[in-house]
Amino acid sequence: MKLLGIGSRIKHSEYGKGVVTNVTSKHYWVTFIEDGLETIDLDSEFEIIEAAEDDVDTVSFYDVERSLKSILKKWSDVSEVITIADKWKGGKLIMTPGDSNLKSSEVPIDTFFHKITMVRDRLRVMEQKINSSNLEEQEKIDLQQYITRSYGSLTSFNVLFKLKSQQFVGQRSK
Repeated sequence: MKLLGIGSRIKHSEYGKGVVTNVTSKHYWVTFIEDGLETIDLDSEFEIIEAAEDDVDTVSFYDVERSLKSILKKWSDVSEVITIADKWKGGKLIMTPGDSNLKSSEVPIDTFFHKITMVRDRLRVMEQKINSSNLEEQEKIDLQQYITRSYGSLTSFNVLFKLKSQQFVGQRSK
């Protein structure tokens, strides 16, 4: 099946006449005169009024954007916004020593959370630097295991994260 290029004009039985404005690996994005923008499957039944000859890249802008975000997240030192769970906002962490003659210490929990997430960001950067270094593969694996164990040690603080997807993940048992 030859794909239609952007600018092709079609007539669809349900939506009427329209113009192809984008092509993905699965759909045509068509702006119809009556119904506006709709996506239809590439193998949908429609009449071709005029086919625009075009080299069609079947990767959508959404796919490109998602891939770019993934690459930037993986390889840049720009950190994502990590949000503390609502129940902890404005709270405080109180550390009370075992010796009652000593004074307790209070830290705003938001400050503590920020420091914990900075540790994670620095571990990620270290991980990237190790993976892109000229070290032998076995050395990379050995260092990676220390980082994974560090993540595991930090899982105690997962209760502070608003989003589960941003929590620490240690080594999973096999």
